Amino acid sequence: MSRVTSGPATAKRHKKVIKNAKGYYGRRKNTFRAAVQAVEKAGQYAYRDRRAKKRNFRSLWIQRINAGAREHGMTYSVFMNGLNKAGIEVDRKVLSDIAIREPEAFKALVDQAREALG
Repeated sequence: MSRVTSGPATAKRHKKVIKNAKGYYGRRKNTFRAAVQAVEKAGQYAYRDRRAKKRNFRSLWIQRINAGAREHGMTYSVFMNGLNKAGIEVDRKVLSDIAIREPEAFKALVDQAREALG
């Protein structure tokens, strides 16, 4: 009976890790031990930052809406409260886009929010 080695499986595993480390600096790109650590850490950062990105973008949208609302003499929180009372359901991503690209439409929304507040 022939002797079975784990050579091909190990080579495949090493190759996979080294491929994922492509573009890294120094030994991290071509030394298996260093590459394993680097690839694992990169995966942790990627996982964390996929969630952080959502928070960052929401924050950016709120800042843009606030800037647009303040041009018309209103704060972000008062504006959003007015939209809710007016029954206008537009998400923050779209609102920030309207504030930047279509100032006239945004002004109309501000006016509707102001009317709903009284």
